[in-house]
Amino acid sequence: MDIKTVGVVGCGLMGHGIVQVAAQGGFKVLAHDNYPGALEQGKKRIEESLTKLGEKAVEKGKLTPEKAAAMKEAALSRIEFAPDREGLVVCDLVIEAAIENLDLKKDLFADLGRLLPENTLLASNTSSFPILEMANASGRPEKTLGLHFFNPVQLMRLVEVVGTDKTDPEAIAAGHSFARSCGKTSINCKDTPGFVVNRLLVPFMVQALLMLERGDAAMDDIDTAMNLGCGHPMGPITLADYVGLDTSLFILEGWCESYPDEPAFRVPDILRQKVREGKLGRKTGEGFFRWEGDRKLES
Repeated sequence: MDIKTVGVVGCGLMGHGIVQVAAQGGFKVLAHDNYPGALEQGKKRIEESLTKLGEKAVEKGKLTPEKAAAMKEAALSRIEFAPDREGLVVCDLVIEAAIENLDLKKDLFADLGRLLPENTLLASNTSSFPILEMANASGRPEKTLGLHFFNPVQLMRLVEVVGTDKTDPEAIAAGHSFARSCGKTSINCKDTPGFVVNRLLVPFMVQALLMLERGDAAMDDIDTAMNLGCGHPMGPITLADYVGLDTSLFILEGWCESYPDEPAFRVPDILRQKVREGKLGRKTGEGFFRWEGDRKLES
């Protein structure tokens, strides 16, 4: 399964990053998004990101300004912004990076399954939904897998390659090869709730919030404990704010509904309260902590 041309459906926070790293990896990339203004915004984000990466490389002495500019132009030259989904028929791999709505994703995969040549691989960047449900909707489950990138895509080095019981091993191998070409380290995972990272990370954040809710420890002390006691770069409550409290709540509610007997999947009342108040974390400037952009303010 030789991948040369990659399509990305969704040019938002995750999608534009996948477009960028694929182009930097040498692939021709078609970015598609039918949401008004999304492609223009995605293009702007990619250009800004490539500029910043080039500037940092120059500052560190890794590139000359001329080579940094050439690197940016080379990546941009491989990207085409396609307003029509039909343009994706030339792709060897199409990655879905739409919003986390399972019904929307299943409709999208059904449409892609009808539209694209039978040998085209399909992948989802979902962080929480079963790959098999989208795979079955596509009508080509043997050629459908998960390729879970992490935010920010340009900097985070991991990709979870997720296979279902129906995924062709050659499709899994192609997913690993693609991820490595994008400069990432890839790992295998079965199609289980949250795959590897979120299956461990979300319950970790939940337990921290439950400790705070019970009054076992203050949030600064909880975060400091994991910073200094376990060497984590970011404490669990800071991390929850950084990810987005609404995102965490959405994932947890879905898991609780689908797996009601799993004791690790619980929704702390304190999390629901913050979301009701519109205090969603970093992106709104306040969650459990206060934020100025990406910088957490002293509590």
